[in-house]
Amino acid sequence: MSDLTTTLADAGANMSKAVEVAKEDFGAIRTGRAHPAMFQKIMVDYYGTYTPLAQLATFQVPEARMAIISPFDKSAMASIEKAIRDSDLGVNPANDGAVIRVNFPQLTEERRKDFIKVARTKAEESRVSIRNIRRSAKEAMEKLEKDGEIGKDDLSRSEKDLEKITSDHVAKIEELLKHKETELLEV
Repeated sequence: MSDLTTTLADAGANMSKAVEVAKEDFGAIRTGRAHPAMFQKIMVDYYGTYTPLAQLATFQVPEARMAIISPFDKSAMASIEKAIRDSDLGVNPANDGAVIRVNFPQLTEERRKDFIKVARTKAEESRVSIRNIRRSAKEAMEKLEKDGEIGKDDLSRSEKDLEKITSDHVAKIEELLKHKETELLEV
């Protein structure tokens, strides 16, 4: 019975990780307002090694559409500026020698719709990931039943539990997507 419990617990933990990844992906999608999470996925060529921007600088958001990035190492400013410019944020950073200012222009209706499509794609990828985790767990449970370690009743009860765990996690993804779409449509 403990193998069954372990299988369900592992599936739940893996699905929770998929939800966290979706949350990070949604955080990186630009809305009308600036926030530090937008820079989480940006990698900077720092002395030949690609390093996350968050490890190279601090972020401040003094206004809704401006971010100030303060690099720890001033010699990396050009690399950081290039990484931000080349990212999918669609902004042009300004370097004043001490900090990098990033002004976010107002999003056009077309750009908002593009970002909503990106968010829906990320949500679908997360749902597929959750379904794959469910399938693997279901196969593991069916193998336990086939090997005689559990009975048919235990299998059907566990499958119901697995479906509930799956639907709960898919609902979390839907909630995140709905929140992101609302945020993107806000003018």
